Amino acid sequence: MKISRRKWISGCVAGAVGLTLHTSLADDSISDLDIIDCHTHFFDPTRPEGIPWPSKSSPLYRTILPKDLRKLKTFRPVTGAVIVEASPWVEDNTWLLGLAKDDPFVVGIVGRLEPEGSDFSKNVKRFAANSLYRGIRIGVQLLKKLLEAENLTVLKILADHDLALDVNGGPETPGILAKVAGKVPGLRIVQNHIGNVRVTSGSPPADWRVGIRAAAEHTNVFCKISALLESAWAVQKPIPVSKDLEFYRPYLDVVWDAFGDDRVIYGSNWPVSEKASTYEALQRIYLEYAFEKGHEATQKFCSLNAKRAYKWVERLGRI
Repeated sequence: MKISRRKWISGCVAGAVGLTLHTSLADDSISDLDIIDCHTHFFDPTRPEGIPWPSKSSPLYRTILPKDLRKLKTFRPVTGAVIVEASPWVEDNTWLLGLAKDDPFVVGIVGRLEPEGSDFSKNVKRFAANSLYRGIRIGVQLLKKLLEAENLTVLKILADHDLALDVNGGPETPGILAKVAGKVPGLRIVQNHIGNVRVTSGSPPADWRVGIRAAAEHTNVFCKISALLESAWAVQKPIPVSKDLEFYRPYLDVVWDAFGDDRVIYGSNWPVSEKASTYEALQRIYLEYAFEKGHEATQKFCSLNAKRAYKWVERLGRI
């Protein structure tokens, strides 16, 4: 088919304008984003009591604090952090709150408490008295146990205190969350690491895709886009993981298409993410994907959706 010179020129101009608009969008998005990193870990093995995690044999076994995150080279500056507690020690919830007390960069704590513990209700009440305490994280195996025993009353305690529930686990996790979310509709639930699905060059697993869609049907479930590069690293180590957005796009598409612009949340999983990538590289992948969705969607992903999920605290001097 022949194309007239006028149509050819018109097409070229339209393409140039489109490219300019896309570039402008990216530039604007980069310049004014408020980025709350909603999955960070901090610890200090030099404390008198030591730490239960990470182990002494781990490359992570060193003092890592919020100031260290602020020093990192980033694709776009991080303006605040939500800390996720990995330690099983109850009083490490107190330690994190102490760490956050005088650092306005920290806008929330997702602690760790055992719902089956005899002091669970008392501890939830104790820690929730601090406005920076925004929820707890548990593993999916424990959640399955509570679900099978029809013992979800303990989770309602979180909802009663306006706290969120983070859940970490494998690819079956989204499907489990779908079942729990319907039974505790007042509880805000955050899927960690998109379910730790194996990230490969092939198509995302069908059962994981089904689970993601099932979880997303419940408006009280959010999905944290984090740890994709670590999941790829686990599959292909010691070969360096891809830093190309296109490698991760099929997985990002599944999550974003299911949860939409309003229930996806940015998280780095730093410093655990160090084993797979620099902070700058992983952040670039997530943000370049978000930029394609537009400025409003990007801002929701970077901070506003987390504000709804966690109700993180705005603090004087944060920015």
